[in-house]
Amino acid sequence: MFRTHTCGELKITDVNNEVTLAGWIQRIRNHGAMTFIDLRDRYGITQLVIDEDSSDTVKKQLTELGREFVIQVKGTVRERSSKNRNIATGEIEIGVVNITVLNSSEIPPFTIQDDTDGGDDLRMKYRYLDLRRNKVRDNLILRAKMAHAVRSYLNEKEFIETETPVLIKSTPEGARDFVVPSRMNEGEFYALPQSPQVFKQLLMIAGFDRYYQIVKCFRDEDLRADRQPEFTQIDCEMSFVEQKDILETFQGLTEYLFKEILDIEVTEFPWMPYSEAMEKYGSDKPDIRFDMLINDISDVVKGKGFGVFDSAEFVGAINADECSCYTRKQLDQLTNWVKRPQIGAKGLIYVKCNDDGSFKSSVDKFYSQEDLKIWADTVGAKPHDLILVMSGDREQTLSALGELRLEMGNQLKLRKKNIFKPLWVVDFPLLEWNEETERFHAMHHPFTAPKPEDIHLLETDPGKVRANAYDLVINGVEIGGGSVRIFDSELQAKMFGKLGFTKEQAQDQFGFLMNAFKYGAPPHAGIAFGFDRLVSLFAGLDSIRDVIAFPKNNSGRDVMIDSPSQIAQEQLDELSLKLNLKE
Repeated sequence: MFRTHTCGELKITDVNNEVTLAGWIQRIRNHGAMTFIDLRDRYGITQLVIDEDSSDTVKKQLTELGREFVIQVKGTVRERSSKNRNIATGEIEIGVVNITVLNSSEIPPFTIQDDTDGGDDLRMKYRYLDLRRNKVRDNLILRAKMAHAVRSYLNEKEFIETETPVLIKSTPEGARDFVVPSRMNEGEFYALPQSPQVFKQLLMIAGFDRYYQIVKCFRDEDLRADRQPEFTQIDCEMSFVEQKDILETFQGLTEYLFKEILDIEVTEFPWMPYSEAMEKYGSDKPDIRFDMLINDISDVVKGKGFGVFDSAEFVGAINADECSCYTRKQLDQLTNWVKRPQIGAKGLIYVKCNDDGSFKSSVDKFYSQEDLKIWADTVGAKPHDLILVMSGDREQTLSALGELRLEMGNQLKLRKKNIFKPLWVVDFPLLEWNEETERFHAMHHPFTAPKPEDIHLLETDPGKVRANAYDLVINGVEIGGGSVRIFDSELQAKMFGKLGFTKEQAQDQFGFLMNAFKYGAPPHAGIAFGFDRLVSLFAGLDSIRDVIAFPKNNSGRDVMIDSPSQIAQEQLDELSLKLNLKE
């Protein structure tokens, strides 16, 4: 046996036992007559001791050791004189009798400890070393526990875990597909799935009734902290259900995960219409851990000669409690922040609510104290508060105010990571008009059903049709989303028509699904959770990269294996592909 125990399990009750351990040397501390070695494996750290009582052979072996050497040690468990309460094995140490070097190691490029000296790029290049650190490994252990809990809950609810194909047909809707050339079908391509959407609907037609899969999905889109070109979904579908049945089932899953993994009771899941989310929070994924809602103050600010407001479609404000103490420098920093290209605002107006009931604003030239009092009353401001105002196009201004609200929430430490506030956002628009293509696009996907009471608007006013769709949002992060599906052939054909498909195009792209509808499709609905996002939320992290074993960087590259990379000409010839690379 390489070991009788792991490096995380020995306790004071094991004193005087002979043991064998194996692992990596995290560090060596030489104190003259005594040398301490921290031996690490997946389970923890155990301190080894080589002192005057150790054999000459062991002392000689010590001179050959280095950081990250893989060793096997035999020795006796003894009580530590100076105990370490921060680790599970902190009451004991091992008096070393024999050391066997199982493998040597070069000096690692960064310190493999919780507080490492390695930057992101370096740790990504040597990800296999980064995964030895407790912080990173614990994230992956959390991920495994959550996957097990998801399966336990859904299996108990009689869902059937079913694998769906990875090489599928490319479709024009949604994000860009990753495509795979077919050697056996010259000039034709597979696509990697952005989701198993059509297959899970086919499984409902097949009578599976309840399906789930923890599945890899792929989207060729620009990356950011919560996006990767390949990501994992908890993908689910149910038959003979309505919206409330889906929301109840997957609220139950979410509650179960919070209790099982974090031992937290989370039971309140309010429903919020999309229109309310946009008007009050400037976002379809509102963070409801704090208030600071957006207020429409257009009616009370216009007509006073301030052209910026008078010409604006919309003027909105948020009220930051107890922030009238903000300095001119801080206000200038906020103004510059909202002017960034990511936000796109042209400026920021402020009103300080002084403790004596007076007001100081950046537009005092145009507005009297009585006018500013009306502003304060409209937004619910009190002495010591700070009113922040933006104007312009309604949609853009709401979005900018939403971003400013989140930034103020960060500055005021209102977005606490140990507080979880979920909600369901419902009643999304079914269609979005695209000015470039001059046609409607599906806000979710072409198979989302309209609200039954809005179906008549498909012919007269498609932009006002609401989708029978829903998103689960927790702490301002979209964790999952889904919809009730269209299961009627005529309605699905009408939907394709509104999206600009000809009958021939719809048949070419989705004929298999339309044909399946002819054979008794049940009412069905589904949802998909972003598993990477869910794990990062539970881990208190901002980036999903930290909960993925081997992630890509922001350029979509795996710098560890240097991928993507060029392939041999012979492979290109087999695939009948010719590259036309610019010099």
